[in-house]
Amino acid sequence: MRIRRTLPIALAVVVVAAAVTLAVQLRKAAPPEPARLLPAADAFVYADFGWARRLNGGKLLFPVAHEPEYERFIQDTGFDFERDLDAVAFAVHYPQSWPGGGTGGAAPEPRFSEVFKGTFDGSRCLAYLKTTAKSVENYNSVDIFTIPLYGRSFRIAILGVDTVAASNHDDPAVIRGMVDRSRRLASPFGGPALLRRYYKRVQLASPVWMVAHVEPSSPGFESWSAIFPKPADFVISVSYNPLHLPLRTGVLHLRAEASTSSDDDARNITDKANTFLTMFRSAEVSVGAGGTDADVKAFFDSLKVRQESNRAVLSAILPSGVFRKLGESADQMPEPGSAAQPVRPQPGKSR
Repeated sequence: MRIRRTLPIALAVVVVAAAVTLAVQLRKAAPPEPARLLPAADAFVYADFGWARRLNGGKLLFPVAHEPEYERFIQDTGFDFERDLDAVAFAVHYPQSWPGGGTGGAAPEPRFSEVFKGTFDGSRCLAYLKTTAKSVENYNSVDIFTIPLYGRSFRIAILGVDTVAASNHDDPAVIRGMVDRSRRLASPFGGPALLRRYYKRVQLASPVWMVAHVEPSSPGFESWSAIFPKPADFVISVSYNPLHLPLRTGVLHLRAEASTSSDDDARNITDKANTFLTMFRSAEVSVGAGGTDADVKAFFDSLKVRQESNRAVLSAILPSGVFRKLGESADQMPEPGSAAQPVRPQPGKSR
């Protein structure tokens, strides 16, 4: 009798433990939370700024110029992108008129949707939006503010204490969908279809990545047609090895893949890319590398292109020395609030 009572309990514990383990594994394989809030789109970009701050002593690599308008924004909202933004996810909507059709509707140029994650002063941000917005819609208990910007309707909604969504898509249903998804964010199956399909190709623990569909005949992509004559889906990601923390002692690994409709297309892209690299390296040798930065040269030397089934894959290693130099250059930039001041040459020195 005791065995009969114990067996169902033990079985239930095993089932619950298996379900929890499966959910955890699915969450690990799912896109980051800001990206899962994004609507269907034709390209996605994500950046986690924590690694950049660790690399550069708590600051971003490239300080944001504090123009008067931006300085007023900081004073009104208390939000400074350099200090307070932790991560951002972008969705790019191509115009429907482009080859292949896009998700941007009748807009003549690409439109964008964004999710920002960071430290916000909720009361000050709300006060700023109320004074700036042309109209306010309450949807699913969330206020959506519409702000006229460059002839478009820019909609913004505060989804939580650390999350803000925005979009300049003409269809208001786009940002409403972002509000709806924020209410079921825990689902590991969330996110746009294109992103769910290709996110598994992003390198593990990648702080910067992009997933995009490219039509070479579309405006802005014409120059790609020399190597990519047919439509392709791209996954580009940058990762670092935790064993090399801090990043000043390690390297970043760049991986870019183009998924095509056939193995032959991938082989064609691989051959063209390798031909281009061979020509570039031959030109470098003929000119001489005396003035080439050692870290930049190491990066180009590490570039490799290979075929994996229907994918053409480019890989490269970016030495940490490049980031040390970027950090040093950033330190030499004007302090916030002084960006508009002209740089005056020192006596006896040329500009």
